[in-house]
Amino acid sequence: MTHHYSGPNLGFPRGDARVNLTDLFAFPKRGDPSKSIVIMNMHPSSGLKPLVPTTTEPFAPEALYELRVDTNGDLVADIAYRTRFIYSGDGTMKATVRRAEGPEVAGKGEEGKVIIQGASVSMGREAKVTESDAYRFFAGWRSDPFFFDVDGALNKMQFTGKDFFADKDVCSIALELPISDIGGGVSLNLWHRSLVQVDGKWVQADRGARPTQTPFMTDAEKGAYLDGEPAQDERFVPMFAHVLEHTAGYTPEGAKAAAMSLLPDVLPYNPMKLASYPGNGRTPRDDSKNVFLTVYNGRLTSDKTGPHADLLDEFPFLGAPHSPKMFEAKMPQSKEMVAPTP
Repeated sequence: MTHHYSGPNLGFPRGDARVNLTDLFAFPKRGDPSKSIVIMNMHPSSGLKPLVPTTTEPFAPEALYELRVDTNGDLVADIAYRTRFIYSGDGTMKATVRRAEGPEVAGKGEEGKVIIQGASVSMGREAKVTESDAYRFFAGWRSDPFFFDVDGALNKMQFTGKDFFADKDVCSIALELPISDIGGGVSLNLWHRSLVQVDGKWVQADRGARPTQTPFMTDAEKGAYLDGEPAQDERFVPMFAHVLEHTAGYTPEGAKAAAMSLLPDVLPYNPMKLASYPGNGRTPRDDSKNVFLTVYNGRLTSDKTGPHADLLDEFPFLGAPHSPKMFEAKMPQSKEMVAPTP
């Protein structure tokens, strides 16, 4: 996540940018402590060099995008919000969101109660927001909120403050929901994942919560990580520690402690407290990359970039997208692409 290529060999999971997750945000709604905002970003318009072309189709109709919520601290999801995209008869893309709990959450699939149906996907600069009972929902192209000096990182970590992502776009799913839906104010662990259908079965393509996890992994291990669950993340501590020991000058014990600070890959969040990464949730203005750089044992402290000026103070919080090419995409209108009404 966040470095914008989470698959093996600096590529996209399963070779598909649409299921490549980037950032996860969670924070209380300003002025209404009974609501929270969760934003899941995916499908980067570009990532680290070498650049890989991406499709103008925002979301994959054959995919499932899911927010998972652990309410009791066992790192196993108790609640899930599942978003599926379909094409309507006129070729526009629509979204359906389901809320699952209990036994429905354990599996990989579309089970759950429909809470939002037929929400329009935003293909242009205008943010189309759907309201349904206690929920507000947005899905579509937005300005990428991530900020980092990529050129400096590639130049032996000699940072100048040039923000590579200042003019880049992502696809975003934003959900405003009542905290009574997610435990009513208890401390949570959040993560998101994408799934695709392979031979008629749902397969996990990508998952995560914390910024910049996969650079620590060999390609051989990355597939197992992306297909895993937070409750299993302890098995990756030795691999993270090995990289940190040899890149950040840690002792073996120090490297293990630093690795354990990055795992499990969840976002702790108490909706009754102010959000501030890494202690509680994450807002689009939080400098997660500077927080991450602290893992390098004091050798790196800042990349000299800051939050983007186009962030909004209202739903869906991310700025309008930059690239006009995103708006030129024409949706397929064949009958095969139209899913039945749930």
